Amino acid sequence: MDSNYTSLSKNSSFVELELKDDNFIKDGYSKSNIEDDLDANDIDFDNLPLIFGENKSGSGIYGAVFNLTTTIIGAGIMALPATMKVLGLVLGVVLILLMAILSEISVELLVRFTVHCKAASYGEVVQAALGKTAKVISEICIIVNNAGVLVVYLIIIGDVLSGSFRHIGVFDQWLGHGVWDHRKLVILVMLVICLAPLCALDKIDSLSLTSGASVALAVVFVLVAFTIAFIKLVEGKIEAPRMTPDFGSKKAILDLLVVIPIMSNAYICHFNVQPIYNELEGRSPQKMNRVGRITSVICVLVYVSTAIAGYLLFGKDTESDVLTNFDKDLGIRFSTPLNYIVRVGYVFHLVLVFPVIHFSLRQTVDALLFKGSVPLTESRKRCLALTVVLLALIYLGSTMIPNIWTAFKFTGATTAVSLGFTFPSLIALRLSKEGIGLSHKEKILSWFMLVLAVVVSIVGVVGNIYSLAS
Repeated sequence: MDSNYTSLSKNSSFVELELKDDNFIKDGYSKSNIEDDLDANDIDFDNLPLIFGENKSGSGIYGAVFNLTTTIIGAGIMALPATMKVLGLVLGVVLILLMAILSEISVELLVRFTVHCKAASYGEVVQAALGKTAKVISEICIIVNNAGVLVVYLIIIGDVLSGSFRHIGVFDQWLGHGVWDHRKLVILVMLVICLAPLCALDKIDSLSLTSGASVALAVVFVLVAFTIAFIKLVEGKIEAPRMTPDFGSKKAILDLLVVIPIMSNAYICHFNVQPIYNELEGRSPQKMNRVGRITSVICVLVYVSTAIAGYLLFGKDTESDVLTNFDKDLGIRFSTPLNYIVRVGYVFHLVLVFPVIHFSLRQTVDALLFKGSVPLTESRKRCLALTVVLLALIYLGSTMIPNIWTAFKFTGATTAVSLGFTFPSLIALRLSKEGIGLSHKEKILSWFMLVLAVVVSIVGVVGNIYSLAS
């Protein structure tokens, strides 16, 4: 067989390959070119990889599932039992399933066109499809949505640990009245000691372990709540739940208009799809779609179980944050320790979820304010400065917003529905004309999501304004 290398001598004490043809060129390089390019003075040996080729580092499928699941299952789960109180069990469960299906479709479309555009962030794929102005709007939506979600996390942590006007906090039950009754102080201490160190991490795959722990804690909460509800149901201590919405009063209809945007907020994870995809080991659209589908199944099971169990347990007394209902006797054995497990366990869950949402918030703020600068992972000082400023602003927001229902109904009707359905459907419809076509079914689904998003936004905003005016 023809070769450009000479044969080896049997007496050779070492291996040497020598080009027979000095003019041999591969990929446009001759021997002299290679010698010039490999000048030792031009090589940074400290930064050379140990093995040349494709970078295999990153998170596996289950690490990506944990991060995406953590992005979805946060504080929103606490508002679902209250939505059952408004929608009834049948319509409530149907909407949970419908939103899961539509959200998964929109994520898969987003992944497909992200790869097509070689976009590294949500804003970049929006810009490729809809222009620079749309990119800025999408980044503002991410900032408002994520900041609102993080404010809600702090509100829940404060309500559970220090209590609220109508409910007793865990510290008050354990230690009696004291300085720990001051909600703002408790939130500040938790922010500095528990949340800030996790938020200072600069890569999302560094949070895979904490994400896995947070999913486990969410599952523990669901299992305990569902077990309590099942025991009380068997013992006949639960009132018959309402199966359909109540249209009997103006207030009931207004609540129905407000609660639909809250449901649309349940599966919003789209702003973290690109970072998770970028750090996925051996990434491909098919692999990321598998991540999305596993995540959707997990979230549906957790959401349906929590919504039904919470509503069955507390009925018409279900609060907008169902965790606050777990401050009294549940009417079964071991009620007190179970209450503590549910509340304290979910506080730890939120502590582990917080940095995942904060990561996307920080990346988006950095892209908006420091365009053209070195990546955030290469500027530790800028990363820490942004983290401190954002945490301070989120803390201030948590001291000003009264409850999670107020935050969710506004973000759900505006930023959440835009990120989850409006932008993905517009991206798909616009970029389908530039290389990657949509099937007839996908076009219908994209138009359906777009119309649904517009209707939900209008109805939600009008309902919110009317409820404030009332």
